[in-house]
Amino acid sequence: MMETISVPTSSHSEMVDITKQVEECVKKHEVTDGVVVVQSMHTTAGITVNENADPDVQKDMLMRLDEVFPWEHRKDLHGEGNTASHLKTSTVGHAQSLIIDKGSLVLGTWQGVYFCEFDGPRTRKVVVKIVEG
Repeated sequence: MMETISVPTSSHSEMVDITKQVEECVKKHEVTDGVVVVQSMHTTAGITVNENADPDVQKDMLMRLDEVFPWEHRKDLHGEGNTASHLKTSTVGHAQSLIIDKGSLVLGTWQGVYFCEFDGPRTRKVVVKIVEG
C-alpha cells in the first residue's frame, strides 16, 4: 500500500509537521500492525522525527543547520547554487520508518513527523509506504 502526500512549503527553509497526513494514510488502509516508511522524493528536502510540542525546536534546528551548512560558500561548485540544501538533506535523511501498532503510529509523547524543506518554497511529494505485518 502506497500513498503520495503533497506538501506545499512557504519558506526557503522550514519544517512542516506531516504527522496527521501519515496517520490518515495508515487509517485509510486499516492497517493495525506493521511499519510505515515516509520518504521525501527530493534531494533538497528530508524527513525527520522530532519534538512537536515547542516550535522553537524546529527554529533552532534550522538555525543550526544553516550555521553548519551556510547557503553561500565560496568553494561550492554545484551550478544550481543549492549545495547547502543537498548537504542538509543528506544529514537529516530522506526517509524515516515508523512502527504501526493497534492502528496507530508508535510515537513518543513529544514526537512528530516532519518534512524538512531546504530549498523552497515549492510543492513537494512525500511517499508513504505501509507494510502490514
